[in-house]
Amino acid sequence: MTENMTDTISIRDIGTVLDSVLAYGHFNSVHPGHIRHLKSAKEIGTKVVVAVIGDQSDSVKNFFSQTERAESLALLKLADIIVLLDGEELDVAIEKIRPNTVLLGKEHQRTTNKNIMEAIKTQKRLGGVVKYDAGETHYATSELLGFSQADIRNERTAKFLETCRRQSIQEDQLIEATRLWANTKIVVIGDTIVDQYVACEALGLSAEAPVVVVRELENKNFVGGAAIVASHIRALGAQCHYISVVGNDQEASDVIEILKERDISFNLIKDKTRPTTFKRRYVVENQKLFRVSRLDDRCLSPEKEDEIIQAIEYSFQSANGVVVSDFVYGLLTPRIINHIQVMANKENIMLFGDVQCSSQVGNIAKLKNFTLLCPNEREARIALQDKDSGIEKISHKLITATRAEKLVMKLGAQGFIAYNIQNDGELKNEPFPALSVNPVDVTGAGDSLLAVMAIGLASGQEMMLCSALACCMASTAVDNMGNTPITKADLLEKINRVFSDVM
Repeated sequence: MTENMTDTISIRDIGTVLDSVLAYGHFNSVHPGHIRHLKSAKEIGTKVVVAVIGDQSDSVKNFFSQTERAESLALLKLADIIVLLDGEELDVAIEKIRPNTVLLGKEHQRTTNKNIMEAIKTQKRLGGVVKYDAGETHYATSELLGFSQADIRNERTAKFLETCRRQSIQEDQLIEATRLWANTKIVVIGDTIVDQYVACEALGLSAEAPVVVVRELENKNFVGGAAIVASHIRALGAQCHYISVVGNDQEASDVIEILKERDISFNLIKDKTRPTTFKRRYVVENQKLFRVSRLDDRCLSPEKEDEIIQAIEYSFQSANGVVVSDFVYGLLTPRIINHIQVMANKENIMLFGDVQCSSQVGNIAKLKNFTLLCPNEREARIALQDKDSGIEKISHKLITATRAEKLVMKLGAQGFIAYNIQNDGELKNEPFPALSVNPVDVTGAGDSLLAVMAIGLASGQEMMLCSALACCMASTAVDNMGNTPITKADLLEKINRVFSDVM
């Protein structure tokens, strides 16, 4: 990666910085939302100056010292100068630096914060410009166009280890955490999917029409959807009971055999009016060409709902946690979700939820009062009908709307941000990078992450420790084509490799 020196200066020593843009914030934990914001700043001015709020701030609790926050910011190599404020005196920084532009997050457009309002007045009085920008939203990355895989891998590993250092997480703690999972029982409720991968050889372009011609070589079926979440949980050593609906077909019979082989207890309700959801993906090497789905996404009949509810009431009695894995194929009706919430509250059981709607119409905000929600950024924006706010604001809004205790905001190739409401009511967050640089198949990354988070939290482990384990788990899952259960041995091997890479 290219070097870019960042100067760190006290507010007392800073002077005028010509052709500059001034950004401002706490930067309690530097995450992709901050990166987007600062990249926008670089496009506006020649010099990017970032004012970091001091340790004595009254508005937000600082989990790390100003020095630590400034050091993390400097590692991004996006700021030319970092200014250390005594408190929140942005107006003083403006008076001294005289920036052409002050760049604030979009949440400040209608601010009632007196410090921000005074700073805006000062900037306008001096003839400067105030802009509001959360940074451009991307659901993919272009890093490989500018850097080698080795460089990106090393940088992401370094970020992961720095995150672990900030959270006082050691390798032996991660290993020890996995030993506590054997006595944990998780119930998984969700849509069963059979994923078929058809390996093909590309022959060329058809002379009849502009379409690619391929020759089918072989195919292989994988159990996916909520069933792979259950499979991960069992493979990692926890106990698991699986509740779902399937059709009366061969795919259902195959799923039953696989669940038995994997030692997963289950209630599979057969519905003769619908097929088992089946997705066929055509691939050349590790490049997917297209997908064909066979499904029926109508809501369950009241009779089938009754059968699911009966299974829920029986299985919840001995569970430590419940995973709701909704692919929006009709299983998780409002009545069933309500019953899950009532039963979980009655039995004092943790709830972990994910609503995956890449090709379906779903809404993560329908899951209320869950211990943990795991949406991706697009799903969160759709649920909130908000395409403009920064990722931090989106996350806060979703937590408020759903009353979730914890949140993992998945950001694709940028990793994820873990949010946790502390005992004092403060919302703490920490970003985790995507450790895999050039993944083979990202289809099951979120499912593997959800599995680890559910086991860890249900076992009584701390949020950020679970997040570090989930980061390693997801990077292991994407290195395989198709949904393959990740074992505890696989996860431990990954942890060892990550911590050994920089030793």
